[in-house]
Amino acid sequence: MFRSPYKYFWLTFLLIVIDQIIKLAIYHFLKYEGNEVPIIGDFVKLHYVLNKGMAFGITLDFLPQGYSKIVLSLFRVFAMIGIGYYLTKLAKKNAHEGLLWSIAAILGGAIGNVIDSTFYGVLLHNAPYDSPTPWFHGQVIDMFFFDFYQGWIPEWVPVWGGSWYSTPIFNFADAAIFCGVMAIMIWQNTFFASLEAKPVQVEQTEDTDINATDTSEPVSSQE
Repeated sequence: MFRSPYKYFWLTFLLIVIDQIIKLAIYHFLKYEGNEVPIIGDFVKLHYVLNKGMAFGITLDFLPQGYSKIVLSLFRVFAMIGIGYYLTKLAKKNAHEGLLWSIAAILGGAIGNVIDSTFYGVLLHNAPYDSPTPWFHGQVIDMFFFDFYQGWIPEWVPVWGGSWYSTPIFNFADAAIFCGVMAIMIWQNTFFASLEAKPVQVEQTEDTDINATDTSEPVSSQE
């Protein structure tokens, strides 16, 4: 049975709209990177920060200068296209509703961040440092900050020792991706069970095989 993917894309569209409204509100009202507004004491805040890399600020510093950001942006674009194609394909296979809604949420978050990395700095001209950035070099706006810890990591800690750490700051698009991925991980057995191949049942009939050989002897007639 064919299942239309369009209703799932409506969720994707809704998440993109919410994500962009929040980001533009942060951009216009907090104005400068580093500004913040407390929501619940000093632990839950809206904190304006620009993410130059991937999730948690990870960057591709091993690439030549000027290529890190565009490679990351193009990767996001191709990932967005791939997720959209996968969602359409699964819908046509009549996949589990929960799986389709989860992928739609992931797609909405991915597109939300693609919009930032593509246009931010081209359309929002005072960010960062009062100069626009080229296409596909924009920086993603993050704002949700659960400030449970900030400080230096002890030197004896492997890899991260001696560096400054704070609880990661994220945006609505990141939250949509996280929720979609977690839903798939938690209910993966249920979601993917419907995609398993079902054995084809061959109906048996009582009819005689037309290819069977007639072994009966002809009856001779006597005059």
